This record gives sequence, structure tokens and C-alpha cells, in this order.
Amino acid sequence: MVLIALLAPLKFAGQSKERPKESATLQGVVRNSQGRSLSAVRVCLQISGGTQTLTVQTDSDGKYRFATLSPGAYTLRAEMPGYSDVNFGPLVLGPKEAKSIDLSLAQQPSPPQGSSTGTRESSSPQFFDEPNFTVAGVTDPTSLGGHGSDTVVRNKEALAKETVSLGKKSADSSRRESSTSSKEKPLRETAERQPQDFDANYKLGELLVADGRATEALPYLERASGLNPVDFENAYELAAAYTEVGEYEHAGTNVRTLLARPDRSPQDQARLHHLLGDLEEKLGNPLEAVREYQRTAELSVSEPNLYDWGSELLLHRAPEPAIEVFTRGNRLFPHSVRMLIGLGLSWYAHGSYEQAVQRLCDASDLNSDDPNPYLFLGKIQTGEKRQPDALVERLRRFAMLQPENALANYYYAVSLWKSRKDPQDVRTPVQVQSLLEKAVHLDPKLGPAYLQLGILYSERRDFSSAISSYQRAIEVSPGLEETHYRLAQAYRHTGEASKARSELRLYAQLSKERAEEVERDRHEIQQFVYTLRDRTSASHPQ
Repeated sequence: MVLIALLAPLKFAGQSKERPKESATLQGVVRNSQGRSLSAVRVCLQISGGTQTLTVQTDSDGKYRFATLSPGAYTLRAEMPGYSDVNFGPLVLGPKEAKSIDLSLAQQPSPPQGSSTGTRESSSPQFFDEPNFTVAGVTDPTSLGGHGSDTVVRNKEALAKETVSLGKKSADSSRRESSTSSKEKPLRETAERQPQDFDANYKLGELLVADGRATEALPYLERASGLNPVDFENAYELAAAYTEVGEYEHAGTNVRTLLARPDRSPQDQARLHHLLGDLEEKLGNPLEAVREYQRTAELSVSEPNLYDWGSELLLHRAPEPAIEVFTRGNRLFPHSVRMLIGLGLSWYAHGSYEQAVQRLCDASDLNSDDPNPYLFLGKIQTGEKRQPDALVERLRRFAMLQPENALANYYYAVSLWKSRKDPQDVRTPVQVQSLLEKAVHLDPKLGPAYLQLGILYSERRDFSSAISSYQRAIEVSPGLEETHYRLAQAYRHTGEASKARSELRLYAQLSKERAEEVERDRHEIQQFVYTLRDRTSASHPQ
């Protein structure tokens, strides 16, 4: 029913005069179920087994704070008229420790209309189903590790980013379909000839924003705003343009002003909350961003809104909530390919390779001509030794449907290579070599295909051909550190010890640089701290 997040301990400089070496601190924020902070909430703290209760009220930002606490176990409670009480504990505070605990209050149901207790209108729209999770905090993910090898963990993180990109690409393509030069020219001429024409300025600005030219759009949208300040569509496009060009303060002000208007429809509110989510993500506030995306989905249950909510959760390493959102999205929009892709990659991030493969296979079956499910199937092979038959079959279909696609040939070759069951099998390596050679013919800069060719030649002990393939891989893809390692092994077999040592040094250097890059990325993307209300159903949605 409630989301409660316990974040990592925070350093606290202030100390009690009575206990300068032992004083502890507890603080946090109280929000409603939509993620908005609540002021004047009564927050009570009682030491376990004791009778004394400390009480504070949240401030205008929903924050509360207990200072100079003795170390020990405590129970925390928050209460406010119109909301269900929240209890959390016991929680243990150590000497000089400061903890942050955020609480979420659920609004009590309104009495039936006409009942003796009166009526109260709820400003909260009804979501299609109550989520079984709540996200209440973020933490630095760099010390949390991951499941599986470093290669698998890195692959999961990279694919999570691509899941978000898949949503952005879809949104961009749908917006740009209406952007044509034939429409732009007459609008621009009218706006220049009649600068006081609201429609010409607004429509030209809207067209330019949709075409990814927000900087060009701003003068026209600002002029239109001056001509008609209350027009919602123009104000929305202006806020979107401000967001794109990095004028975040202007964008936030515009959006919040529009949200304050009482006549906004749920659909308009949803668009505004989604824009706020984009804005908060750009500002580096992922917790606020995911709440805005959730609010968007509550106001308008659409495929894009649910996808963006789920992909935001996945990006910030909350696979179980992401699985829940994508599962429900798949139920509501069973013909959405990318919803199944999101679900598959969430299962992959969760550590279930088989579930991931199945969902991506389902996505490829929905629309066999869409390359995205096949591409993700190919990518999740990285670091995985097991190749389910369904994966190999779908990649075979990809290669048959798109024989001139270099990646289709490459991924199918890799799946065949990894699925070999008999070391004496001589037919499969021949087929793999043919597919890889075709892949590099179609795309001479496909470094991973040259690397795989080198591996194939090395297994045959044809080290001369292997070395040539590895060298070609390095030439077109110098960042593939594994190639240097394998080239070093090939040089060892040919007796070229100095070259082998040189390649190993390059391998070590690239591996270090890659690790530092991954570490920087992990610092940039904070991890959500979340609680599952019903762990069984949230972890294993049907």
C-alpha cells in the first residue's frame, strides 16, 4: 500500500551537545501517491519499547527532520486527515548516523455520493490498475554490482538505454511525419509578411519543433504567445521548444502555469506531465521524472505513455517495476511490438534470460518485418553461452527475410556458433563462416563480424587467417578490447612473443578505459530505490 525507501546513510555534521559522539539524525519527505510533497503532515517517532513520542510537522516542501536522537530502534508514523496512516519500523539508528526515509500517504476513498458523511471530490484520476510498487528514492549504483559477468551487466545497461531510445525514436518519427518543406515555405512567407498573424506564427513554430529545429521555432512561438497568451497549444509547443534548447527554467514555468489552469482536460494534463518528466530527466532529477511519467499514464492510459514510464524504470535499474508496467501495457496493447521488447529487456535486466528471449520472440512474431526484436535478440546473446532454439530460429528468419542486412547475417552466425552441441560438427562452422563473410561484404566496417571470423579460424588453428581477421577488426573497430586479447593469443601460437605482449598491453589499456567509461555512466544514471507491495505478483506477473 505504501512506498517507503531507505536510502544510504548520509553524513551529518551537526552533533548534540549532550551526546557529541553518538547523536543520530532522521529526515525525509512525505508525498502523496502521485509523488507530490505534502505539508503539515504529523510525523511521529517513538523508540521501541518506550513511551515517549517525538512529533514534528512537514514543512512546505513536505520535509521533516528529527535531530539529536539517541542510537537505538525506532518506529516512524505519518498521519494526516483524509489520508491513511503510514507506519514504518522498526528502524535502527547507529551512533552519528543520519538516515533518510521517504513516506507516501495514500488518500482515503471518498464516501459514496449522498452518504451521511458527506462527499469529497478526488483530484486523482483512477489508474487502470494499482501498481504493486512504489519508487521513493535514488542511490548511487556503482557499488551495487550486478548479476552475472561484467560483460552481461554492461550489456544489460547498454540495452536499457536503447529501450529508452526506442521510445524517443518512435516519438520523433511520428512528430516529423507532418514536417515537410512544402508546408514550411508558405507558413514562413505568411509569418514574415503578416507578423501579427497568430495562426501563421504558431503553425510554423509547431512545424519546426516537430522537425527537430526548436531554436528556429522559438521566435515564432514567442511572437504567437504575445499575440494570444492563453492559447494552450502554442504555450505547450513553446514549453517543448524551451526544453529542447535547454532553457529549462522557462520551460518549467510555462508547464506549471498551464497545469494551474482549472479547465485542463485529463489528456492535456497528461501531455504537460509528460513534458515535465522529460524536463526533470534532462535536469538530472530521475525520481521526479518517473513520477511525472507515472502521473501521465494515470491521466491518459496510452501505449506511448506506458512505454515511457516502463523504460524510465528500466533505465534506472528497477527491473521488477518495469516488468509490471510493461506486462500491463502488453495486456492493454497486445499488438505493440515495442511493449513486448520493453518487457523482454526488463526480464533480461532482472536476470531471466529465458523469459527475455521468449518475449522478444513474441515481439518478432507480432510483426516479422520489424527488425528491432531481432536486433535485440542478437544483442542479448553477448556473454550468454546458452542459445535457446527459439532465438536461433528467429534469427534464422531475420537472415532469410533481410538477406542483405549485415547484422541479420552476423547475429544468425553468432547464434549458430554458440548453439553447436557436437564438437565434431563440421557443417555448422562452414555455414557460420559463409554468413560472417557475407556480413563483412555487406558492411566492411562491421568489426564484431571480423572478430568472430578470427575466433572461427583460431579454433581451426588457422592462425594466419585469424590474425588477418583480428587486424581487420581492430582497423574498423579499434575500441573492441577483446580483439587485442585474442590477437595476442594468436601471436603466441605463431611464436611472435613481442607482438603478443604488445597486444596484451593494448588490451589492458582499453579494458581500463572501458571500465572507467562504464563507471562514469553508472554515476550519471542513478538507481531507483523501490518497494514492492506484493512481491510475488510484482516479481512474477502473469
